Amino acid sequence: MRQGKETSGLVLVVEDNRTLSEMIGEYLEGRGFDVDYAGDGVDGYRLATENNYDVVVLDLMLPRMDGIELCRRLRSEARKSTPVLM
Repeated sequence: MRQGKETSGLVLVVEDNRTLSEMIGEYLEGRGFDVDYAGDGVDGYRLATENNYDVVVLDLMLPRMDGIELCRRLRSEARKSTPVLM
């Protein structure tokens, strides 16, 4: 819960296309989700390991670290079991 309001959950959107990222975020926020954003794989990995997200929406083709590698590292190194939608 952020800022004292109830939410449907916390979502991380990892997408380098800003327009698409904003569209996904607006849709989710309109349905009560709190949304964090990352524009590349390295920032996405950092946020995913520092926070407890309910789900990660992950692009495959990202700068600095692709989506497959990010997901692999979340599972093997960070031991995160957060659902990932690619």
